[in-house]
This record gives sequence, structure tokens and C-alpha cells, in this order.
Amino acid sequence: MPRETGRKLIAQNKRARHDYHISDTFEAGLVLQGTEVKSLRQGRATLTDGYATVEGGEAWLINVHIPEYAQGTWTNHAARRKRKLLLHRKEIDKLAAKLKEGGLTIVPLSLYFKDGKAKIEIGLGRGKKDWDKRQSLAEQQAKREMARALRYRTR
Repeated sequence: MPRETGRKLIAQNKRARHDYHISDTFEAGLVLQGTEVKSLRQGRATLTDGYATVEGGEAWLINVHIPEYAQGTWTNHAARRKRKLLLHRKEIDKLAAKLKEGGLTIVPLSLYFKDGKAKIEIGLGRGKKDWDKRQSLAEQQAKREMARALRYRTR
């Protein structure tokens, strides 16, 4: 039985949902070093510049910043090193096929602990144009105003 149960969010990439139309999402494990896990347990990570790629039949997470562990010694990790993603073969093949189509990228959406193990949610996204971003912002604002009016009306 795992020591921890449930899901503990570490970092979220809100910018990814703003910049990309996310079509598919996958949950992947991460191959991490000990000091990376300790740094994540302190809630320190940045996903904004990160992306994933498929090379040689393996999925890799690139440019995700996990800062060095403060109490680490010479065994500390590099902050922006390339990290291997743990996915099933069918999922890797599906991602590789979608990436070959062109115009798609794999972006990290959130990083969290699930039952004590570090997991990352990645999404297959197509970049939005500027008018798409303005349209989605207008829709969000309209939803917010409708909810505000309903709350006011039910009082």
C-alpha cells in the first residue's frame, strides 16, 4: 500500500490551454533522480517552456525546470535536463504518428503526485491563432458575467 493516497498538484501550465487547442491528453510517469523528487515535494517546478518529443521509440520531456534541491550535495541534478516519460508502447506510437502529421506539439499540462508517484499530464495540441485567443477570452468573460448575473438574481 502506498504511503500517500490521492492527487497532490505541484505545477500547472495554464498558458498551454491558452496557446493551444488540446485534443488528446495522456498521463505519463517520469524517470527522476532523488534530488528532483525532493525538490518536487517542496512544490517547485515550472512547466511553461517545456515540451515533449518522441525520439528512438521513447518519449522525452524537454526544457521543464525543476530547480536544484537546496540541501543537495554534489549529487544534485541539472535543472533543465532531458527526462524520460513512461508511457505504454501504443501511446508512444500514437503520439509519434500524430507528430508526423505536422502542426501538432506535445505540451505538459500539469505535474502532480498520484499515490506517491510523480506523474505528468501531457496534451497533444495545435497552436492557436491570435483571433482564437481573443475569442476564447471573450467566451470566458461572457461565462463569468452570466454566472455573476445568476448569483445576483438568486439572492
